[in-house]
Amino acid sequence: MWSLALLFGLVVCTLSVPTGRNSPAFAIEETAEWIRYEGYVAETHNVVTHDGYILEVHRIPYGRFQTASTAKRPVVFLMHGLMAASNCYILLGPQNSLAYNYADAGFDVWLGNARGNKLSRRHEELDPDNQKRDFFDFSFEEIGKYDVAQMIDYVLEYTGSEQLHYVGHSQGGTAFLVLASSLPEYNAKFASVNLLAGVGYQNYFPSLPLRTLARLTNTIYASAVALGLVEVAAPSFFRRGDDDSIINAVPEDEYLSELSTITELLRDGADDSDNSNMFGGAALKQIAHFGQNIRDKTFRRWDYGLLENRRVYGSVSPPVYDLSLITSNVTMHYTVSDVLLDERDVLAMVNDLPNARARKVAREDFSHLDFVAALDAKELLTDYIIESTVQIENLRSTGK
Repeated sequence: MWSLALLFGLVVCTLSVPTGRNSPAFAIEETAEWIRYEGYVAETHNVVTHDGYILEVHRIPYGRFQTASTAKRPVVFLMHGLMAASNCYILLGPQNSLAYNYADAGFDVWLGNARGNKLSRRHEELDPDNQKRDFFDFSFEEIGKYDVAQMIDYVLEYTGSEQLHYVGHSQGGTAFLVLASSLPEYNAKFASVNLLAGVGYQNYFPSLPLRTLARLTNTIYASAVALGLVEVAAPSFFRRGDDDSIINAVPEDEYLSELSTITELLRDGADDSDNSNMFGGAALKQIAHFGQNIRDKTFRRWDYGLLENRRVYGSVSPPVYDLSLITSNVTMHYTVSDVLLDERDVLAMVNDLPNARARKVAREDFSHLDFVAALDAKELLTDYIIESTVQIENLRSTGK
């Protein structure tokens, strides 16, 4: 029977709390409490998109053990990857987490959440439980063009800033590429952009087995939707039996128990621990959109099929995202051990972006998840990002 292994490794931020931490376990829904526990002020804001999704955004306005500041702090916005949430940027604790390090360096830090994850699983009209097909009918395009765009606008208006600095991991990078190429006017709102394994071009997708499975994307997705399987709410998507086999909570999708790819990925962070709440959840269509791009070796909009493409786009093929329209100051950080993004695709994107550079992480076995989960990410990545952001702010303050 066909499978949903299309979910494969694109579940890119299903994280467990790194070992060695002594803090209490906090659920995703307790992200603000977690931030306060670590000694920071935490605010929770709700941003309503034009199509009714209610997005939860977290703010860390000051450094550790500070409760006020008279100085206007430059703004940075952090966007998580697929299947993750805003807490992926605080997992490593006050000493090593990107969000905390930015706050301690004098920045006003905002953490976004995409529609459909546990923190943004709300809508003004749609019920995500009883109207699943309508609620979860979105891909990374809507997250970029609608969610990120409106969160950016909200943050700039709230802080009275003209620009902010953007950091996006994996799909958080994809969302930026979609937004800045589809709505080029947004480029003026970014003082700098750092993409951490930002997924875009897929000409050289590294995994042959996953590349092979991606050929079934449309069939898998259509069949899943017919069964009502539109939300990937891992790890509750599965439950484990007494014999350690994977049993699905929904009888109609017992065939999913055949899979090893997705279940093994999920159990890495969820097996017999309190870390299962690190999964943010997503729409299956997000993953299917990545699958289409891998299958077609391109970076383009959702493929409806020949006839519907002609009706929606005016052409039989979906339009590509034109990266030449992205004029923002972009740094693409990558690793040669990434199973989801090939170095050649990163360099091709940098070549097509008018104002971009590539930076390879100086550890050969640095992985896709290590960007937000590895303790040495601070010395290999975080310190560089913050230092470069501070330099940009210094130049902006002098008018250069």
